[in-house]
Amino acid sequence: MGRPPLKVKPTVVRLSPEDLERIDALEGPGKRAKFIREAVSDELDRREAGKGKSKD
Repeated sequence: MGRPPLKVKPTVVRLSPEDLERIDALEGPGKRAKFIREAVSDELDRREAGKGKSKD
């Protein structure tokens, strides 16, 4: 029995070797895609939440 599908589409993201090393150091080998998915989702949430705020 395999794992269930993630319902995601593949995309190419170019990152510096330094950023990849930082991700690997924090998350461990083989965890880059999950880290990037979560980071993008968190950033989208943050930006969407800030859309309603005025910039006074």
